[in-house]
Amino acid sequence: MIRNFKPAISMLATGCLIFMTACNPSPKNSAEQAQDTASLAPAGEDEGFVQLFDGESLEGWKGDTSLWRVENGNLVGEIKPGNSLENNSFIIWQGGTPGDFELKAEFRISEGGNSGINYRSELLGDIPNALRGYQADIDGAARYTGQNYEERGRTTLAYRGQKVTIPATEGEVREHVKGNAWTPAEVTEELGTSDSLKEHVKLGDWNEIRIVASGNHLQHYVNGVLMSDVTDNDTVNGKASGYLGVQVHVGPPMKVEYRNIRLKEL
Repeated sequence: MIRNFKPAISMLATGCLIFMTACNPSPKNSAEQAQDTASLAPAGEDEGFVQLFDGESLEGWKGDTSLWRVENGNLVGEIKPGNSLENNSFIIWQGGTPGDFELKAEFRISEGGNSGINYRSELLGDIPNALRGYQADIDGAARYTGQNYEERGRTTLAYRGQKVTIPATEGEVREHVKGNAWTPAEVTEELGTSDSLKEHVKLGDWNEIRIVASGNHLQHYVNGVLMSDVTDNDTVNGKASGYLGVQVHVGPPMKVEYRNIRLKEL
């Protein structure tokens, strides 16, 4: 998500975006890694899913290797002290451009971190490792985790706790954005308050995020709880397929980790 930086607990706070920078545990053996990877994936729930990340290398992914690495079986994105980014940077899956799918992944993020999973996204020709498209938002303070944010596009489509319909919209995108939100969005139902849903997010620990994209219906779940629900009827700005990628956000040092990234095309 692109936002103005705010100190401390502000935004997925473009800050310390990546997990506890100082944490560098000793390497685990393969059995320990396998046990960790399976921790949030009960048997029988992954039928039909394909692993996108092998836990050993960046094979099948493309991004800035000064920001992304494999560590202890996890895909790690980190902005270290003394480094800075001009633009949000993604590591992008090279295996296709899914349309209708279900994606599951586990994430852990540092307290001030800011990240997200982009999908149905397009590459930008003038900025390396940048994507424009839907994003399942993730941040270390769980202020935005679970919402639907369109990176470099219509901005916030649904805040956490909202079921939203996006109508067909004419005119320039920026004409309809106010306060970093897409003003034509129509809230049709409340899924719960943002604060009540935040209670389902484990700060500083592993969480499972699940994205279901079926036609123009987009749902984001965290730890099995529906956080946002978008029906996008905007055929001009909405996308039916595109790239998948995970993000490190501009701002202060941060660390984010992903594991057990799996996809089932519908």
